[in-house]
Amino acid sequence: MSTNPVPPPQCPAHNAATVGGLHRLHGPEAQADPMGLYEKLRAEHGPVAPVLVSGDLPAWLVLGHRENLDVARTPSRFARDPRGWRDMREGRVPAHTPLGPMVTWVPVCNFTDGPVHERLRGAVVESLQRFDKRGIRRYVTRFANQLVDRIAGDGHADLVSAFSDQLPMLVMTQLVGAPDEHGPRLVKAARDMLQGTETALESDRYVTATLEALVAERKVQPARDLASWLLEHSANLSDTEVLMHLRVVLIAAYETTANLIANTLRTVLTDRRFRASLSGGHLTLPDALEQVLWDDPPINTIIGRWATGDTMLGGQQVRAGDMLLLGLAAGNADPQIRPDPAASVHGNRSHLAFSSGPHECPGQDIGRAIADTGIEVLLDRLPDLQLAVDQSALRWRGTLMSRHLLALPVRFAARPVQDGGAYPYPEQPSGHPGHAVVPPPRPAAAPAAVAAAGRRRPTWWRRLLGLD
Repeated sequence: MSTNPVPPPQCPAHNAATVGGLHRLHGPEAQADPMGLYEKLRAEHGPVAPVLVSGDLPAWLVLGHRENLDVARTPSRFARDPRGWRDMREGRVPAHTPLGPMVTWVPVCNFTDGPVHERLRGAVVESLQRFDKRGIRRYVTRFANQLVDRIAGDGHADLVSAFSDQLPMLVMTQLVGAPDEHGPRLVKAARDMLQGTETALESDRYVTATLEALVAERKVQPARDLASWLLEHSANLSDTEVLMHLRVVLIAAYETTANLIANTLRTVLTDRRFRASLSGGHLTLPDALEQVLWDDPPINTIIGRWATGDTMLGGQQVRAGDMLLLGLAAGNADPQIRPDPAASVHGNRSHLAFSSGPHECPGQDIGRAIADTGIEVLLDRLPDLQLAVDQSALRWRGTLMSRHLLALPVRFAARPVQDGGAYPYPEQPSGHPGHAVVPPPRPAAAPAAVAAAGRRRPTWWRRLLGLD
């Protein structure tokens, strides 16, 4: 029986911010203002704070930038294998915990260390590197134009539901090799799973079943996609290992990239200094993405690491088997490295948005390419975007891992789609329903048109600022 019984939902204690003097990383306070909670914890405990996760199970939240790097870069002290979690071994973790997808061991690189990790991660990294970066950007351009076509004639839209939540999964579905028709449901399942809702395990099963069917198909009909390349890699991954790595890549790329796009668009539309830096040429769009990765990273917290032995961290005594959470957002705001949070971090990529060490996100460049290119297309097509509500009306849904912008209402001048919205999914060759084909450049993208687009770029930033 659990030694940390959870009060029933109708009990006032269920929504209390603290239990036994420890702050919950779940519940109203943590969801409403995670950064405020991190700073409260930093003031009370320093760079490492004792907290409670779902089920009121104890954990350590790593708040300091240096301490986050220490944990991420020393797997000999802080292992990635969740089977080392003492509460799990001693039966205190509920069978249907919302944390299940993040703490249930499977044969995947982000749950392993040492030679096994090197073998599995090597297969993923080398397979991802086989994608042609220009081909990825053509995918993004095509799908971003398709999404803009759907809203261009309306004069208003919610950029979260209509754009940032859709684009990453459309692209990643193609790269992974899954059939297009799975895209919409995969979006919902991925979001549900990562939010740790009551249906997270059901969503996890749907994603896994979809990818299991893909692996079976690719063994018979290989294609130029991630599923096929993992199957043929010299690391000789088992079918289960291929399946689980497809799942990790698909879900991780979706969540981080969707949040990065939404957070960047929100910043562009609400921060006049940020917009002025872009329009004045002081920041390029890739530079702007890095600033957002510092200030509003797509993932707040990573679950987790598990101490391999008793050790000291940030002045705290950590016991063998304790869970540790990497506080990426908190580490980025560490006053030891950012005494002035308003100061520019131009050119500085030492943020923790993609973690660090041997488990640093292997697909971060693909995520950057999707966000950079997608936002470029959106702002080029709709240069007069304006926020349709006061920024104080914006709302987020918070979870242990991330804070997701619920909606980003905008208005703009309605405009007809000149070619009738001819940005369909890439055609699939006969007999290969999930074969990812890199679409050819749009016919309109002739050299003269490209040059014209290049000349327009300063204009759409000026128009966004109301200067044209």
